[in-house]
Amino acid sequence: MTTSAPTRLDDAPYLDVTDPNFSIRSAAVREARERSWFARTPYGIAVLRYDEVNKLLRDQRLRQGSYAWPAHNNASGSFADWWMRMLLSKEGADHSRLRRLANPAFSPKLVKQMMPDFQRLAGDLIAQFAARGECEFVSEFAEPYATQVICLLLGLPISEWKGLADLAVEMGLALGVTFKRDEARINAATDKLFEYARQAVEALKRNGLGEDFLSSLVRANEEDKQALSDQELYDMIVLAIFGGIDTTRNQLSLAMDTFLQHPEQWRLLGDDPELARAAVEEVMRVRPTVTWVTREALEDFEYQGLAIAKGTTLHLFSQSAGSDPRAFDDSSFDITAKRLPHFGFGAGAHHCIGHFIARGDMTAALALLAERLKNPVTNGESQWLPDSGNTGAIRLPIRFDAVRDE
Repeated sequence: MTTSAPTRLDDAPYLDVTDPNFSIRSAAVREARERSWFARTPYGIAVLRYDEVNKLLRDQRLRQGSYAWPAHNNASGSFADWWMRMLLSKEGADHSRLRRLANPAFSPKLVKQMMPDFQRLAGDLIAQFAARGECEFVSEFAEPYATQVICLLLGLPISEWKGLADLAVEMGLALGVTFKRDEARINAATDKLFEYARQAVEALKRNGLGEDFLSSLVRANEEDKQALSDQELYDMIVLAIFGGIDTTRNQLSLAMDTFLQHPEQWRLLGDDPELARAAVEEVMRVRPTVTWVTREALEDFEYQGLAIAKGTTLHLFSQSAGSDPRAFDDSSFDITAKRLPHFGFGAGAHHCIGHFIARGDMTAALALLAERLKNPVTNGESQWLPDSGNTGAIRLPIRFDAVRDE
């Protein structure tokens, strides 16, 4: 195993992440990781190893890097404006203020009280296809489940889920290379999501605040509009809708595909639902939907002999770090193994604020799926997003032992 690494950018391996066929799980990435802790890409520097990703995610000489994405695409309108205002794109005092005010809405206490609701949603969806012995996993489970969780959080009727899911897909076009081409569709979807946010807040105020997710955000806004303005409140709600639907849907599809390739692990989970929490973490180590996290250098500095200029973009490959043999003696998929933390939710100041909710709803879903769907296998051709950036299944047909009513 190679431990030395180049200290000049020109000497580093090159990964063409713009190639439509590029896979972050490819042999090319593994070979580059053995040669060096970093690689060159058309988008900047890729960081490939666990220790370096772990440290650079927390390095205060770097800021969150994807804030500049609309500008890179010469995009304007409601999505670009929201993207620049929202929590993810803020730094320093503004970021700390927004995060502090939002934290109670994303607390473990909230997740614990919602677990029965998550289990009910998962059970209702599974019941619709269990007797058939087959389903298209994304459209029949992952997408409706992820979106119905958001409906619960916002106090919206569950019947609204399909409209929200479609808007999230339209808005998600902004994260692809066709952003500028699809700008009008993206902005229209963004406007509609903001209207959903306003309607949810108005309905909550009419009915009275409770101890739920949305009430916590609205209460922070009502107590001090200087601390959390109306605009910041709506921005936060739209982030919860957009981020919650897209990432959970994708991560559940990646989980199912991973278990299809490891049927013995699925049987373990089915026999012991207490393993579901560990299963979520293990899936996110080996198949995270967010395959890399972006940072930007705030100043010139040197790291392990490599000169990094101010403004340089660094892509911290969470996917590659999660299987780095320097951190994992045996990186094979095992939901019973004790592991170092993964980077599927990022780390440092920009660690995903919704991670407790995501962990909770996916834990409930995987436990019930493994209990009800025995011996799942693929059942036709799957369709996938590119295996880099934010990835997941578009279509994942499966079959399993039909569940007969007794």
